[in-house]
Amino acid sequence: MTCQPAFILHSRPYKESSALADFLTPQGRLRAVLRAARGRAGSPARPFVPLELELRGRGELKTVARLESSGIPYWLTGASLFAALYLNELLVRLLPAEDPHPPLFEHYALTLDALAGGRPLEPLLRAFEWRLLAELGYGFSLDRDRHGRPVHAGSLYRLLPDAGLEPVEQLQPGLFQGGELLAMGEADWQFPGALAAAKRLMRQALAPHLGGRPLVSRELFTTLKESSRD
Repeated sequence: MTCQPAFILHSRPYKESSALADFLTPQGRLRAVLRAARGRAGSPARPFVPLELELRGRGELKTVARLESSGIPYWLTGASLFAALYLNELLVRLLPAEDPHPPLFEHYALTLDALAGGRPLEPLLRAFEWRLLAELGYGFSLDRDRHGRPVHAGSLYRLLPDAGLEPVEQLQPGLFQGGELLAMGEADWQFPGALAAAKRLMRQALAPHLGGRPLVSRELFTTLKESSRD
């Protein structure tokens, strides 16, 4: 396999001194054995470091033949670090192995750069979640309901994750105002309630694909925010 850009999403110990690593590349999520990875000082095998990766092997589990840094690591701390860990966990959990998504790889790198630059977290997270859902074929329209009719600012809607937005007449938990949905589609985060509604919408949209297992990074992020208030 030729050399390609990559980021490490997650790694864990494997056998005596190796690691089993999930990489994000333009060719998708690739899992490979990184030999003699543990205990090596100065190894580039860390999250949020732009890498050049070369793999060998024909099966699903390949071996890293070459791994080198190809750029300056993204410096992430505090909430930005937890946000980036959340992105990594989403990709490991949802992105099928060896399913190419070059635009998603580019969006991931741009999001890391924005997080390292101190940009507001919530719009970045919502944009990445939306891109991930679209790339996996789970996206839906924000300006049309599931019947193809225009979303109206004054109407109420619920999300059917496998179908799209459904107009509803009676107030019930978990609904979205049409104005909020239209603002999300335009990334107009100054619209009252749009950002909070986008967070609820993405949680509802992602939940069926994550199954019943909670996201560890989300729980850690919540704990960090709670501790910062104390």
